[in-house]
Amino acid sequence: MTGWQSLDWLGPAERDAILLSLQVASVALACLLPVALVLGWVLARWKSEARVILDVIVHLPLVMPPVVTGFLLLLAFGRKGPIGSVLDQAFGLVFAFRWTGAALAAAVMALPLVVRPIRLAFEAADPRLSEAASSLGVPPWRSFLTITLPLALPGILAGMILGFAKCLGEFGATVTFVSNIPGETRTLSLAIQTLLSAPGGDGPALRLALVGIVIAVAALILAEIVTRIMRRRLGLDLPRSRRSRGPA
Repeated sequence: MTGWQSLDWLGPAERDAILLSLQVASVALACLLPVALVLGWVLARWKSEARVILDVIVHLPLVMPPVVTGFLLLLAFGRKGPIGSVLDQAFGLVFAFRWTGAALAAAVMALPLVVRPIRLAFEAADPRLSEAASSLGVPPWRSFLTITLPLALPGILAGMILGFAKCLGEFGATVTFVSNIPGETRTLSLAIQTLLSAPGGDGPALRLALVGIVIAVAALILAEIVTRIMRRRLGLDLPRSRRSRGPA
């Protein structure tokens, strides 16, 4: 029995919703990760008072009602929005009522969860190591790639996994921005909501809910395992006095 055949207990529409959710979450994470790395670095090392304003903006989707976030995305990235119309005319890139819009909504909602562990990881990376490398003539970009980035890798990986799980379960901003279109924008959460509002949909909704729970639990366990492995390889679990000598 193949892995896909083992999902025969799910109907075609339910399998489509799961596949679409995986597609949306993967694209969203790939697009938001570079932004999250830059924001995490700036928030960790920027000394200006304006950092507070940037911090508030980054974390705003975490506390703002998701429907409001979706509405703002619709105003900005809709076909007649200031950004959406430009992207449509210049690149043929349409977000409203498309799966690409679902990926955008998921990326915006997951951004705070990805930025926070990355920021903490950058703050934990000892800046004196980069300063020592600079004193030896190493360019800043090279010391970042070879020293700071590897030290922050456990936090980056944890943020990626948590962000992927958040993208899989996104609902409020997605349904407001791109609606609930079968085969186009109906992700896992939207499919569950649709099934619950239909007669006899409790059973399929429960199956999809179980799939969502399994994916979320697997993501959390994977994040913990990866973080422990990376911390052990980097020697971050060693006493501070022994770190300079490297892992035993």
